[in-house]
Amino acid sequence: MDYADIAPMMGTLWSPLAAVTSRWQGRDNVQMAVAITAASIVPDRPRVAVQIYKTNLSHDMVLSGGAFALNFLRPDQLDLIGDFGLVSGRDRDKLADVGKTTGASGSPLLTDCFGYLDCRVINAMDGGDMTCFLADVLDGKTLAQGDPLWWRDARRRLPPEWLALWEKKQSSETATSRATMDNISHTPWQPNG
Repeated sequence: MDYADIAPMMGTLWSPLAAVTSRWQGRDNVQMAVAITAASIVPDRPRVAVQIYKTNLSHDMVLSGGAFALNFLRPDQLDLIGDFGLVSGRDRDKLADVGKTTGASGSPLLTDCFGYLDCRVINAMDGGDMTCFLADVLDGKTLAQGDPLWWRDARRRLPPEWLALWEKKQSSETATSRATMDNISHTPWQPNG
């Protein structure tokens, strides 16, 4: 298969940019995610699916804690991509200077964003290099007018040095994914506790 033949279609599958927040053992963390989808058509039973790569600190926190929140960014919050997506929570507390509250799931909710969905994991599927978490939406709220920030729009506005860092990070993660994406565990997911 020639990737160029499917790249335009694959590029349309990105979701709005969301800061995925989680809490585990008294520690908060956040990472950027672009692979989120609605996972229910029942209005009063909303669900989402989010993919989190196993190399991210957030992966282990969501897997262990069984919860996360999706905090969708506004177009004027481009700076949070650098703060949340270009550094690791292993190196510093990325939420130290960010306004937040705690949701029903225990996850941090950003008080200044487009909106949030507070989620409890109900199932997970191993994808080798990532885990796809299926979650019930416990609570949520739209906090802004207009549209959230989409990756395709953010890429056009990011400073060149951030794009260079992002590309370097993606190249490294792609190499790791290429080596691990076939290492899929077929053991059914079991919630902790």
